[in-house]
Amino acid sequence: MTATLDRVARHGIVDLALVAVAIVWGSSYLAAKDVVDPDGVVAFLVIRFAVAAIGLAIVLAPRLRRLARSEACLGVLFGLVLSAVLLLETLGITMTSASNAGIIISMTIVMTPLLDRWVRGTSLRSTFYGAMAIAVCGVALLTQNGGLAAPRVGDLLILLAAAARAGHVTLIARLSERSSQVNVDSARITAVQLCTALTVFAVLSPFTGHGVVAIASQMTVRGWLLTIYLGVACTVAAFLIQMWAVRRSSPARVSLLLGTEPLWAAAFGVILAGDSLTIVGFVGAAMVLVGTNWGRTVEAAG
Repeated sequence: MTATLDRVARHGIVDLALVAVAIVWGSSYLAAKDVVDPDGVVAFLVIRFAVAAIGLAIVLAPRLRRLARSEACLGVLFGLVLSAVLLLETLGITMTSASNAGIIISMTIVMTPLLDRWVRGTSLRSTFYGAMAIAVCGVALLTQNGGLAAPRVGDLLILLAAAARAGHVTLIARLSERSSQVNVDSARITAVQLCTALTVFAVLSPFTGHGVVAIASQMTVRGWLLTIYLGVACTVAAFLIQMWAVRRSSPARVSLLLGTEPLWAAAFGVILAGDSLTIVGFVGAAMVLVGTNWGRTVEAAG
């Protein structure tokens, strides 16, 4: 009896940790929207990733000394793709609502298995395509939340970011399979990944909008606190908690709990930012969430 209670308590702690990660990720859309503008996106990303890379390097300092060449190569490749994901996502956030961004990005859930199966040359159950159709229709309705009009540029950028995320996840999965016989450390790979993205943004910054110095000097105390929050809580802490939780739970349970991220994003957007949600927008958001979660269930079932 005591052993059972201990096991239930451990599962409860793990579940709470995963929900905390989902909440933090859900809040990141509003936090980023609050602190960044279209002309300062790349400079902001330099600052955010500098905070994240330094924070993770401090935590992993003893392990980074054993960085292998294979880990460095994988980290650089993943970092290049990650930089495209974050550039599209952050630019999109500046041009749409936080709630729209959080919900549309959840399309990654149905895009990832579709892309992965296409790469592998295998097929998915027909019901998966039904789920994806519902999610796509939901995104279309969500973009019409304010009335019949062409989709906002921000919504389309977030949709592209979702596709890029799917490519990022698929690439990681495929290359991880190939290197499964090699002893690699995911934490060290992630550190290299963050440093690579930081390098990309630093190189692009002088040619895109305001520079890092200009953006940093204009940031208020609130802006700096939000940037540190995005770098430390939404990147470093979330990554470390996720690694810890994955080893103590099932993939399905982890996926389900982290999949609540768009719900938290919508909640933060509506409650804190005052994002409006009409009946059309509400139906669209519900369809996206139903379609993505149904697709996840179908894909997990094989």
